[in-house]
Amino acid sequence: MSQPEEEEPAENPTVGSEPEPRSTSVNPRAVCGVCKRLYREPKILPCLHTFCSDCIGQLEPFSVPPRGRSGEEAAQKDRAAASVTVLCPECDAEVDIPQSGPAGLSTDHLALDEVFLETLVSDGPLGCDLCGEGVAESRCDVCSVNLCGFCRQAHRRQKRTASHSVQAVEELKARGRLCRPVLCSLHPAQELRLFCQPCDLPVCLECAATLHRDHRCRPAHDVIDHHGDRIRELVSVRLRPRLERLEESLQKVEISQESLQVRVDATANEIRAFARGYASAVEAHCLSLLHRLEELRVQRRNHLHLQRAQLQQALLDVRGSVEFAERLLSCGSDAEILSAKGVTLRRLTSLAERGCDPHPAAVVPPDDGSSIYFMPREPAGEVEGYPVVGVINSRTVDVSRCTVEGEGVQQGMEGQQGHFTLVCRDSAGEQLARGGEHVLVSIVHRKKKNCTVETTVADSNDGKYRVSYKPEEAGEYSVWVCVRAQHIKGSPFILNVKRKFRHHSGTFHCCSFCSSGGAKDARCGCPGTMPGGFKGCGHGHKGHPGKPHWSCCGSTVEKSECLPQSIYAAVSPGGHLQTVEL
Repeated sequence: MSQPEEEEPAENPTVGSEPEPRSTSVNPRAVCGVCKRLYREPKILPCLHTFCSDCIGQLEPFSVPPRGRSGEEAAQKDRAAASVTVLCPECDAEVDIPQSGPAGLSTDHLALDEVFLETLVSDGPLGCDLCGEGVAESRCDVCSVNLCGFCRQAHRRQKRTASHSVQAVEELKARGRLCRPVLCSLHPAQELRLFCQPCDLPVCLECAATLHRDHRCRPAHDVIDHHGDRIRELVSVRLRPRLERLEESLQKVEISQESLQVRVDATANEIRAFARGYASAVEAHCLSLLHRLEELRVQRRNHLHLQRAQLQQALLDVRGSVEFAERLLSCGSDAEILSAKGVTLRRLTSLAERGCDPHPAAVVPPDDGSSIYFMPREPAGEVEGYPVVGVINSRTVDVSRCTVEGEGVQQGMEGQQGHFTLVCRDSAGEQLARGGEHVLVSIVHRKKKNCTVETTVADSNDGKYRVSYKPEEAGEYSVWVCVRAQHIKGSPFILNVKRKFRHHSGTFHCCSFCSSGGAKDARCGCPGTMPGGFKGCGHGHKGHPGKPHWSCCGSTVEKSECLPQSIYAAVSPGGHLQTVEL
């Protein structure tokens, strides 16, 4: 069998020397996608993309399969090693190049036709390829050369080229499509008119008579329908619908991309507008906070000035009175002292009763500004329609003024949830408008120190703290309430946890014998017994209370709490009859 590369038609030897087209509009089907020039020996890759033979040869190998050692696996690896894998510059697909290189690939004759047509329509006259002096008027389809008038006549006189098909250049330009025969690479004078079925190759008459004489060769026009129909079926039945679906899907994706970009741009504009508005609101809030801080500074400064003036006046009053009294006692005579005694005593007594502080405002310690601080996470309402945070707090908690509210701090019920509220206040007794204080609540049994109650403190962020607890045992408890590690006024409080009301679980009956229908295993909470192997009480027998009673505890009061016998024995027998022997 002949090698495939031997049957490839000859490439145009002059195409490689074609100059760059001078027209500004170049047919893209005539230009290589790698070198961006007109095709030179165009070859078809397995992915059906065409490039120049030299451009394919310059592609860097993507992977070279290693050779095997022996056996069937070695043979498979050797066959794989016969080709080199490269990446297609157009679609990045992995394609195999034969071991013989780009020459082993199929020639793209359609690309050659496009290159020739491009040279025909390019600006300027087409030169003769033989003499190089005249203007080409014709083209030999067999030799693929351009001929001037003189060379055309000489071409027909020669015996070897007399039968070649020669066409006028102007006709080719007007036709816009080149229909030329495909010639055999081994016999350039022969056209590929036959098809060798075993080799799956087009061949000429001489190849069929020599290299393929034992093969079944049929005329090309007899087999073209079969092979053309296969290609046509794949295109029309399978690939064309898929192509339409892909185009439709691609169109949807492109529309989605456009919609996405439009939506992203609109959202970005909204974000920028929001950022500008929010920045303006934050700036306005900042100015408001600074203004509020300045007001506090002026207010506290004026208060300190007033306090200073009052203290100075008080100091002058006390100092003047003390100096006058000391001078009177040290320098005055008895008569002088007695004469000034009344007014002096009244003044000194007045100063002494007021604790040397004639002005009530002076009892307040000086304000050093420690109560002013910024709370960056505290909600501050809305500014220009935007919620902002950050407030200036000028009040601090006064532990001695904090109070508790609710009966849950004094009374509780066993097994039930209890609550009370801690209210944090400032030095003026006003409730704080913020939370965040360190609050610790501990509940401990007064007699059983190891008996504690778990507590939960919920900050309401308005100066109030809700305390929840659930005692599991009755008794008295100490409730320790601390703010900033200091006890509030009244702490520890006394919590009285009452026992939970116990409902009856038995039957209010006259005796176990009657309520159980005479069952011997029926028991009763009373100490009554019945002869004959009965475990419960019987009416009129030993230990029976003498009236209806509860089977769970023996209580004779129908609407009562279910208590053990030991408790009933310790309380007044008004609700429980003493058992008697009948």
